[in-house]
Formats: sequence, C-alpha cells, structure tokens
Amino acid sequence: MTRSCILQPEQSYTFYEYFELSFAIQDILAELGCSYNLESLTLLSSEVDVNLIRNLKKNIQSNLQYVRLSSESARQQVIIAPILLEVCKTTQTRLNVEYPVSVSEQLKGSFDYYIDKDRGMLVVEAKQADLNRGFTQLAVELIALDQWTSKDTPILYGAVTTGEDWRFGIYKRAEKIILEDIKLYRVPEEIDLLVKTLVGIINY
Repeated sequence: MTRSCILQPEQSYTFYEYFELSFAIQDILAELGCSYNLESLTLLSSEVDVNLIRNLKKNIQSNLQYVRLSSESARQQVIIAPILLEVCKTTQTRLNVEYPVSVSEQLKGSFDYYIDKDRGMLVVEAKQADLNRGFTQLAVELIALDQWTSKDTPILYGAVTTGEDWRFGIYKRAEKIILEDIKLYRVPEEIDLLVKTLVGIINY
C-alpha cells in the first residue's frame, strides 16, 4: 500500500506553511526530492575582534533586562537583528530583511534574513518557539535558495533561531541532502562562538 502524498500538487505552499505541517521533516523533504540527517557538523569559523563580541554581549544582556520577549518580533529586534547587523558590519555585507523568493507554487515566500557575499550565503529563520518545525521551514528555504541562486557554491548554510537558541543546518547541493547540526548555540552565553561561526560562513 502506497503512502498518500503530504504535498498536494494542486495546492500552493509558502515557506511558513511548512512550519505548520505536523509531518516528520524527512517525509516532507523527501517529497521535495531531498534527504535529511541529524549529525554533528564542523562549521566554518573566523576570528572576530574580542571588543566587538564583548560589547555585543553587553548590549544584548542589557536589552534583555528591559524587554520581555513575548513575541517573535521582539526577539528579532532585541537579539537577532543586533547580532546580524554586527556580523554584516564586520564582513562588510548587506543584511536583507524579509527577502522575497518565488521558485514554484511549492517553494515561495520570504526569508526572515538573508546575507549574500561572494560564495558565502546564509539564510536565518526567526521563530518564537519550536526549533524543530522551524528547522523544517529553514530546510525548505535552503532547497528554494538552491534553485533561486545562480552561484555554484556547493554548500548552502542556514540557521533557525529563537534569539536565545540558534541551530545551524547545511544543504549539500550535489547530494541533495539537508544536514541539521546537533549543537545548539546559546545567547548570550555562547555569543562568541555564534558570531565567529556566522562570520566564517559569510566570509567563505
């Protein structure tokens, strides 16, 4: 007996609608022609000015004292955007916010944040909670980016975050496989590791 399809061919899907699907990530990605695995990734990293990281950590800790993170928008403004803006200043790269992409009726929507420099590309998806379903959405966005970009870089990078928790993933384009990193980066505790990883990916 064959399993019924998750994605209906006559239906249109935005990236966010993949977040709302309750099916397993490997089953969803299989219908998009990709496989999935969870493993420990060795990500790119780059040295960053210690003063930049110290000041960024101090500012975020201060922000957290005065703002209640009760919404996705609050998390974006108080934690996520300040980190990505500092990373873009360091790498001299533009930060694209709500970047629209339309590949097909099943692959369309907006990336919360998109950074594109030379061969280094990074998609960041912001979520208030539920990193697991958030990663499913991120994975679909990386699959869309694979078809959207004209660059031939072999690996595409992404991160899903609540602001306080960050998890990375990569898409190996030739193998058509999404790999989710086991490690979770905590902010502000591990902001130095996070920023070094973000800068390393962008400067790839």
